Amino acid sequence: MNAEEEVEVQCPYCSEVITVLVDCSVPQQTYIEDCQVCCRPITFHTNVSESEELTVSVAHENE
Repeated sequence: MNAEEEVEVQCPYCSEVITVLVDCSVPQQTYIEDCQVCCRPITFHTNVSESEELTVSVAHENE
């Protein structure tokens, strides 16, 4: 798996699909990044499994 992967996610606020770059060198992360469309803060939860499968979930900042 590459150190970084492009992933498409749907903003939990405006519902637009945005493309983000995820750092896959860290197995589990939680961080906040602003939506490229509506500029609201999205909480990202990422996980890279032992088989190097990346999963990404997004939520409102306060969820």
